[in-house]
Order: sequence, then structure tokens, then C-alpha cells
Amino acid sequence: MMRTWQITNVTDAARARIATARLAAAYGVPTMERSRLATALSAQLRQCLTKGGTWQLLLEITAPGAGPDAAPVLRATVAADGTGATGAEPWRSAVACSGTADGADGEVPRDPAALAEALLGADEDTAVALEKLAEQEELVSFHREELHQTNQGVLALHAELDAAGRAQREAFAAERAARTEAESARRRLTFLADASAVLTASLNHDEIVCRLPDLLVPEYARNVDVWLFEQEDGRGGSAPHPAAAVIAARTGRPQYAADHPGGLPGVDDLPASAAGGAHPLLCMPLPTRRAPLGVLTLTPPGEHWDPDDAVMLIELTRRASIAIDNARRFEHNRDIAETLQRALLTDLPTTPGLRLAARYLPATHGLNIGGDWYDAFRQPDGSLITVVGDVTGHGLRAAVMMSQLRTALRAYAVDGGSPGQLLTRLHTFLHHLQPDLYATAVIARFHPDDPTVTWAAAGHPPPVLRLPDGRVEILDDKPGAMLGIPLRQQIRDHTVPLSPGATLALYTDGLVERRAQGIDPGIARLASALGSFGTAELDAGLDESADRILGPLLSDSERDDDVCLLLCHIDGGTGPQDRDARRLRAAGRS
Repeated sequence: MMRTWQITNVTDAARARIATARLAAAYGVPTMERSRLATALSAQLRQCLTKGGTWQLLLEITAPGAGPDAAPVLRATVAADGTGATGAEPWRSAVACSGTADGADGEVPRDPAALAEALLGADEDTAVALEKLAEQEELVSFHREELHQTNQGVLALHAELDAAGRAQREAFAAERAARTEAESARRRLTFLADASAVLTASLNHDEIVCRLPDLLVPEYARNVDVWLFEQEDGRGGSAPHPAAAVIAARTGRPQYAADHPGGLPGVDDLPASAAGGAHPLLCMPLPTRRAPLGVLTLTPPGEHWDPDDAVMLIELTRRASIAIDNARRFEHNRDIAETLQRALLTDLPTTPGLRLAARYLPATHGLNIGGDWYDAFRQPDGSLITVVGDVTGHGLRAAVMMSQLRTALRAYAVDGGSPGQLLTRLHTFLHHLQPDLYATAVIARFHPDDPTVTWAAAGHPPPVLRLPDGRVEILDDKPGAMLGIPLRQQIRDHTVPLSPGATLALYTDGLVERRAQGIDPGIARLASALGSFGTAELDAGLDESADRILGPLLSDSERDDDVCLLLCHIDGGTGPQDRDARRLRAAGRS
């Protein structure tokens, strides 16, 4: 369908607009689309009237296209008809229709009343569009408010997220700082523990002093100076020392000398003049319970010390002072004990037909002086008493107690008595003299006219007897209990025959006992070593034989206990000295 209108004045334009609206309504064009079409057409027609001339409005309903969803289209075209209107590009618009309207022609009456009524009817579409526009404005206003609220929430959320981010960053920074501080504290504690182990590993105070610079340089100090008062007194002179070190020695407090305060905990600040040089000085006294041993002076590895490092250095100085003081005490007690030990080592007597060889080795750990001892002396009846004993413990006290037991035994032996009787008296003596100190001992008595040996033991490893034919017996008859324990006891004597060439070994547990193995394997090794000798070897060199016995038994260089060995060998008559000894014995009997 196609309709055409000639437009030359405003009435023609009004009639054309009304016709277009009615035709669009008849073909089911939606209200909003119809209003848009009418409004756009009105504006175009107004422009045409302004330009003047005759214009033509062409309305065309096209058939629907292919496809189930296709619909007719209403097309409007405004163009000059060539009868006086100026040329211009045609105006076109198209809207989709939703149906067909048979018989609708879009004609509008020409009388004014009908035209006015048609114009008023045309405003209904405008009213509907305005109503929908109002609804859209309300909806837009609602969404605008919601958007505003959403934006406010987003802003608040961003603010919260930003605050949470800052708090998280601060927490991470605090955690890193705490981790760094903990790592520094762990490093200082590890250093302090390792340094303490190094300082206490030695009992030589000179060695401890030499180890201090190695521990501190270069991490905690550039230079280290150790000023020991006793060493300076021993040199007979006074070496120059910084004023800060002198003040630390006089006051007993750590001193820091630099051109600015150090602010170190527990350290007094001094002016730069007390430093005596271009670098700061940290002077720390070496404290003891009585008086400082000296002063440790350090220069910093950088510009200054960290306060926590200074606290650690003061603690290290305290521990070093204790180690040096303990080493000096140890050296003093060791000198006394060694002097006493040397004084108490017996010169073995010479007896025709009986040879003696003794060995004493101190422990390689600790004070090196213990309570082990050996002795050999004659009784008034001509018998020879040999004894090996061991006082529990080490150090000066054990050495003194050993001396007292040795003296008491010699005194008791003057009155005679068998080995068991002598040990019984020693047991009573020790129990009353030192109730908290104990000892073990074994005594063997040889008589020149008796081819036997009488022995007795109190808590001591059993004697080992090598027979002339090379067989070895362990004399493990039931011994008495340890000397000094709170128990009344009578220690029994045991007697075994002796033949020329026999050897009796008395020893302490340090020779045969090892922590990982016990004592029995050690006794077996001693028996094997003693049995490996021939009678001629023992006759010719008993001292060399004693050294050869100690070799395999003490192959390890570390000994936790003293070692004592006493060999008693009956001449086998294999050399000229043995023949001389037999002649002397015969002369004595005659």
C-alpha cells in the first residue's frame, strides 16, 4: 500500500502528520515508535514549510520478508516534488508494524472541527510517551540512588581494604623486624654458647687468653687486648694502657670511650680523651668473686657496637673470667698435687730373688692427679709388703688421702700382720677418718724363706699370676668390700705357691677398665699380655716388660683414670745375677 500527500501550507502538514499517526496506529506500530515517527515527521515538515515550495510525503507499507518472525514495515519519505520547493536530500524513516489494517487509508477530513479533533487525538501518543518517560525517569532516579549508595559502599569498602592493607603491611613489617631480631638473638646466643665451650675446653689460662681474639675478631671487634694484672706483676713492669682500661680496672665497671656517647647498657661513657686513639674503646673488667683479673679492651668492627652485642660481650667477658680463674685454680692445685704425688712415689727396694717394676701414669683428663698409688717395703720379720691402692676421686683431696693411707699402712705393718689384717685396719682407719671417702687396695706379702705369696684384696681388681710354664691365673678368690664403707668386715688372706720364674701383677682399674667394655675384657687382655712373655725375658728386663705390657692395654690416647702397675717377679735362675742372688741367700741362711 502507498499513500502520497502534497504539502504546501501548514494545514497540509497537519493533515499529513495526522494521517501518518493514524496509519501507523492502524498497522500496529508501538506507541513509542509511533510517537518518535510523528515527532520526527513534524520537525521535518516544519523545516519544509520554512524553506517554502511544495513537498511530497510518501507513506509506503512494504510486505513482510521471509521467515516466521518477519513483519511489514511502514516507510515515510519527505521530498521536494519539483514544483517550486528547493532541492534537498529526501528525508526517510521506517518503523516496524505488528499487523495489517485492511481498508485503512489515512485520510483526514478538511473541515476545521474534524482537523482539531484529529490533532487532539494525536496528542494521546505524546501523553503515553510522556508517561513512559516519567516512569523511566523514576526508574533512572531509583537506579541513580542505588548507584550512589553502591558507590558509597564501594568507597567505604576501598577505604576498609586500604586500611586492612596498611595494617597487613605494618604487621608484615613488624613480623620481619621480629624475625630479624629473633635471628640476631639466636646468632648471639649461639656464638655465646660456642665461645663458652671453646673457653672451658682448656684448663690452661694462657691458652684461654690466646683464644679470645680468635673468637671476637673480626665479627665483634677489630682489635682485642687482654690485660691480666698478675702477668704484668710477674714482668716487674707496667705496660701503658688506655685511660679507659685503667678506669675499668679501678672501678670494676665496663667503660666506653669515644667522641660521642655510646648508649650501651651497663657501660659508663667516657670522653674521647680516655680512648687514647682514633677509634672508640670498650674496656670490660674480667670479674671474679674477689677482684678483677684484668681488663679486656676492644675496638669496634665498624663505627660502634650494637647495644645487644655489647650486652653479649659483657656476658662473654664474665664467662671468660670464670674460665681463666678456674684454669688458674686448677693449675695451682695441680702443681700442689703433682708435688705431693712425686714425693709419694716409692723407690722400690731391692730384694734377693725378687724383682719389682712399677709404672704410674696420670689420667689425660681433669686434674691428672688421682688417688692411685703403689708401695713396697719390708716388715721387721724380713717379709716384703707390696701394695697397690686406689682412692675414689681425683685431685688434691684424693692425693692427700692416698698419702695418709700409705703412711698408715706402713705404720700398721711395723707391728706385723698379714695382708688381710692390714687391710682390715686400713678399713677402720678410713671409715673414721673420712666417712664419705672410699678406697680399694690389694696387698701381697713375700717372705724370703717361704715359696708362697699371701695376698688379700678389698674391692680391688684381682691379681694376675703368671706361672713359670707361661700359664696365667687370675686370683679372683672372694675379696673384701671397699675400704671405708659403713660396714664391719674382716678381710681374709689367700695364699698361693710360687716357683722361680713366676710373676705377680698388681694394678688399678684404670689399666683394664673402659666405659664401653667394662673391666673383665681388660683383665683378660692383661693376662694375655703377661702370658706372652717368657721367663728369660722377665728375668733379663722386668722394666722393659712392664712397658711392653702397658702398650697394647693403653693404645687409646685418652684416659679417664690413673693407671698403676706393679710387677713382682721371682727369679727364674737363668742369668748370672740370679746365681749371685742364690749365693747371697745361701750365705744368709748359714
